[in-house]
Parts: sequence; C-alpha cells; structure tokens
Amino acid sequence: MSTYHITLGDWGTLSADAKAIRTEVFVEEQGVPAELEMDSMDALCLHAVAYDADGTPVGTGRLLPDGHIGRMAVRKVARGSGAGGALLQALMAQARTRGDHHVALSAQTHAAPFYERHGFAIDGEEFYEAGIAHINMQRNF
Repeated sequence: MSTYHITLGDWGTLSADAKAIRTEVFVEEQGVPAELEMDSMDALCLHAVAYDADGTPVGTGRLLPDGHIGRMAVRKVARGSGAGGALLQALMAQARTRGDHHVALSAQTHAAPFYERHGFAIDGEEFYEAGIAHINMQRNF
C-alpha cells in the first residue's frame, strides 16, 4: 500500500493532470471516444487527483453537483495500490461535507467489487455505455 496525496479543486486547477489520466485510461486503453470522455459537466464538478510520493498524478475522479461520482480512473502502474480507494474516500467525504445524504455512480461492471468494498450497492441492471458494460451503484451516508 502506497500513500497518496489527494488534491481537490475545480476543472481549471486540475484539468491538465485529470485530462492526461482520463485520456490514458479511458481513450487510449479502453477505446472510449475522446469526445465522449470530456464533457460540459467537468466545469461544474469538484475534481480530485491522486499524486504518488514523487508527485506524479496517478488517478482522478469527480463529484457532480447531483451527488454522482464519475470519471474514476487510475493509471495501470498504480492499480491495486490504494490510489482509487483514496480518491473515492476523498470524494465521498466532500459529498458528506456539503450535506449530501448519498452518492451514486455508474461503475464499469468489472469494477463493481471495488465499489462494494467501499460500501456501494448495485442498483439496477447492467447496461452499456461507450461499448463498455456498466452497473449503477449507490451508497447512503
């Protein structure tokens, strides 16, 4: 387990690092069209970026105004090391702080066990987005 520094901020502050991670994971690795990956919601979200001990950005996620967590992405080199969990916990803490009573997300189906370990429950049936199987999940506070 490595320790990560999580930086929270708006899109203007974190877009360079968040965009690089999302492009690498979603566009290059998973084949999501770039025009689907970056959207108008980025400007309205609270963003989080995880940095390793060397200051390298290794993961990102965002919290939407309606309590959805999205665009969770961790570079291959940091998967399984705690970066994703640290990001998720930071985003959930921000949701609680602003008064949200629950958070929701659309997880890639293969990642559902990760979210279940953080207290999320599956909500509904599997569906496809950008050609990738997803499942809706939620967690109450």
